[in-house]
Formats: sequence, C-alpha cells, structure tokens
Amino acid sequence: MKKSTLVLVSMFLLFFAVGAKAQTSGADYFAGKWNVLLKGTPNGDVKMVFVLEKKDTTITGIVQDSTGKQISTLDKVELAGTTVTLYFNAQGYDVNMVMNKKDDDHVTGSLMAMFDIEGERIK
Repeated sequence: MKKSTLVLVSMFLLFFAVGAKAQTSGADYFAGKWNVLLKGTPNGDVKMVFVLEKKDTTITGIVQDSTGKQISTLDKVELAGTTVTLYFNAQGYDVNMVMNKKDDDHVTGSLMAMFDIEGERIK
C-alpha cells in the first residue's frame, strides 16, 4: 500500500513539475518587438511598434511610430499571466494598452478600453 501511494505521489509531482516548466512566463512571451495596429482612433487606424525587453521578471521598453522614431518610454507595466498592461504617454495623454496573448506571435487587446488593437511579433 505504501509503495503504490509513493508511486502515485511521485507521478503527481512529476506531472506538476513538467506542467509548471512548460508554461512561459508573461515577461518571456512579451519580450521582443511588436507591430501593433490601433483601430478606430480619432486619427484613424494607427500603427505603432513596441520594443519590449525583459528585466528580471518584468518588462521595460519604448514605443515607436511606424518610421521607428521613439514616441515614448513605458512608464509602468503590469503582468498577469498571458496579459500585459503597458502605461505610456502619447500626444500629451497618459494612456494604457492591454495586450492579451492570442498565439505564439499574435496579440489582441485594447487601448484605454476604447480602441481595439491587433499585434504581431516582429521576427
């Protein structure tokens, strides 16, 4: 009886360890360059590039326009599983953008909970 219990507990721990290792942390997933399309803003659809870097367990980075000119730096970042919220300043306004993991190279979300976004990783 003790032997079968030990085997079951060992198998449970093995599956738990493999499952935990298979998950990629949010900082690892979001690190990199992202082409992001902001849809339906008062200025029409806007393309931006987010250059995100992993620092320890969080993210830092900059925001660029479609020509590569820096618009802003990230003021604050909140990571929660497969979602990141980026806070930055654009055209004199403090804004936030939520990016949700869609698949390995795509994100969806919103800017200020008003405008939809779609993003693609730049490889």
